[in-house]
Amino acid sequence: MQQKGLDFGAGPQGPPAVRRALSVAELTDRIQGALEVEFADVWVEGEISNLKFADSGHWYFSLKDAAAQIRAVVWKTAARGIRFRPKDGMKVLARGGVRVYPPRGEYQLSVEALEPLGKGSLQQAFEELKEKLEKEGLFDAKRKRPLPMLPRRVGVVTSPTGAVLRDILRVLRSRYRNLEVLLYPARVQGEGAAAEIVQGIRALGSVAGLDVLIVARGGGSLEDLWAFNEERVARALAASRVPTISAVGHETDFTIADFVADLRAPTPSAAAEQVVKAKADLEAHLGALDKQLHAALSLRLTHVRSRALALTSHRVFEAERGRLRNAAQRVDDLTARAKTGLTRQRERSRDRLRHAQTRLAAFAWQRQLGDRRQALAAHLEALRLRLGASLEARRAALGQNAARLDSLSPLAVLSRGYALAWKGERLLRLASDVAAGDSIRLRLHQGGLSATVTSKENE
Repeated sequence: MQQKGLDFGAGPQGPPAVRRALSVAELTDRIQGALEVEFADVWVEGEISNLKFADSGHWYFSLKDAAAQIRAVVWKTAARGIRFRPKDGMKVLARGGVRVYPPRGEYQLSVEALEPLGKGSLQQAFEELKEKLEKEGLFDAKRKRPLPMLPRRVGVVTSPTGAVLRDILRVLRSRYRNLEVLLYPARVQGEGAAAEIVQGIRALGSVAGLDVLIVARGGGSLEDLWAFNEERVARALAASRVPTISAVGHETDFTIADFVADLRAPTPSAAAEQVVKAKADLEAHLGALDKQLHAALSLRLTHVRSRALALTSHRVFEAERGRLRNAAQRVDDLTARAKTGLTRQRERSRDRLRHAQTRLAAFAWQRQLGDRRQALAAHLEALRLRLGASLEARRAALGQNAARLDSLSPLAVLSRGYALAWKGERLLRLASDVAAGDSIRLRLHQGGLSATVTSKENE
């Protein structure tokens, strides 16, 4: 069978050669294979233009310089790892591989990493988030709340193993021993740290009676402190129901949390000092007021004493003092007379007491008590005899009544050989009350019988 093809010209020694043509798809596949092998991992510097954010989460833009441009795409999975938001006109450094998009026959750069030129991606993301939150008013001084005057319960979100927690506890314990500290242990660096910090802020914020909340960690690089630059941490601090203190890094380090928190402390130790500062200021103020009060009272007392001395030296008071001395002497005289009268009254009372004691002794209470006891014993004996006689008489009467009652009992008749007959619950008195074959019960003197009537005699 003859192969179809196109004539591309004759060979030098024979008939024209027949060659197979490539389809567009085949040619594109070959180009794609060559490009993806040759340019699998490249770095490209350029300016972003025609940037579009698709609803799918992918980014599409062009990278250009003065002489050329290339299309680029950032897939949704790679976009999650880029910490800043690119803009048109921004110069960037992109890393990725060259890929071919067959439906359009275009090649494009599939970007895996993107860095802004002139600034790192973290710094760019920091400035963008700072600008965004500042426009929303989260940094506004009007929304900052003052720390409580005398906090009793403080929450701390930090790592439980670092020196930060020890420094905070050392300062708090040295200045305010009765302060209760609640710790929410959280990672402060690395993957998942921001989520744990947010959980700690929300968990401690819901504790009843919490007065202030400290979010803290030690110093480090921008990457180390990045968890405190996350937007969700900033919004959790802004939503906290209690005043917050950000104590992240050293004095020269700044994070988004520092701008959102109600108070920014340069170090964790300084944060602890700020918490108890109100108490220290109050104690100092009370001490100053106490000194002022003592000084004022002392001065007032001096003035009063001087005026009292000036008044008492007046001649009017001298005359009054004379009358007072006379009155005092009169009181002394009356007191002496009262003492004499009381002494005489006491002696008369003692005489009456001695006389009464003599009469009481002559009355001879013991002898009268003995007579009363003998009379009582005689009455008791007579009563016992009367009760005994009455008891015997009642016993005899009871015996007679019992014998009389026994003689009247129908059961006593049974002891003489008689019997009682019942049909059911009815006592039989006539032979006509039963018929032959009826069952009856007989009660004897001792025991009973069950019988069947075989015959009867009517008399």
